Amino acid sequence: MELILNRTYFQDGTNGVIFLAQEKICCTIELPYRNNEKRVSCIPEGRYALKKRYSQRLKWHILLTEVQDRDLILIHPANDALKELKGCIAPVLQHTSAGKGINSRFANERLKKLVFDALEKGEEVFLKIVASTPLSHQ
Repeated sequence: MELILNRTYFQDGTNGVIFLAQEKICCTIELPYRNNEKRVSCIPEGRYALKKRYSQRLKWHILLTEVQDRDLILIHPANDALKELKGCIAPVLQHTSAGKGINSRFANERLKKLVFDALEKGEEVFLKIVASTPLSHQ
């Protein structure tokens, strides 16, 4: 299964929409792109395998693997990228402004169920991140 994250870049954050085929699954928020710097930038565009991961703080969540020069890039709930994220991706139901959204926990559960169901069936799951606006237009 391949999910597509279609991003739009802004100075104060990155907004996106995740699709499976032509179906919209959820919106996303991330930090602005700042040359893939750890903890202050969203990750580069590319194709990443998704895996299940468990931590005490987040419980079960999604991990992106093989991210260039980065580790522990997760998909987890957050409603304000600048205040709550350090390079991860947060699903939201709706964008409210650049890097901000609402109902993240609900959107995260929806995405997590889709991904975990596929993984439990033995499928590989990938997230392909593409730009709807080039970085030069920030």
